[in-house]
Amino acid sequence: MPQRDPIVMVDKIYDAEGDTAHTGLTVKAQNYFIEEDGRMAEPGLIEHIAQSASAFKGHQALVAGEPLPIGYIGEVKKFHCYVRPAVGDELTTTIVLGAEVNGVTLMTGEVHCGETLVADTQMKIFVE
Repeated sequence: MPQRDPIVMVDKIYDAEGDTAHTGLTVKAQNYFIEEDGRMAEPGLIEHIAQSASAFKGHQALVAGEPLPIGYIGEVKKFHCYVRPAVGDELTTTIVLGAEVNGVTLMTGEVHCGETLVADTQMKIFVE
């Protein structure tokens, strides 16, 4: 994965098939987005979803024998944070890629901690 310390927001890829992938993150105290109350700030959830999409795109490139792409967040739309995860929580994220036009991909992301919906959003990501 192209992410580097101190902002590694994906530490597992569970599966990736078709237009859907499942990733994970164990929330650690040294995470860049942990606030004083021991919970992740909302921008950390956005970054986690974006890095999950990046990991998915990177996986697709590796499977296709292509070089790893570089990606950027183009737009965040309809972001909802229902609960801020705490240190020690295990996040599981579902990424669904939609239409792609000129390197811009529409995607949705949904983050869970166990059965609890943590956050969801739509994004446009630019991959080159």
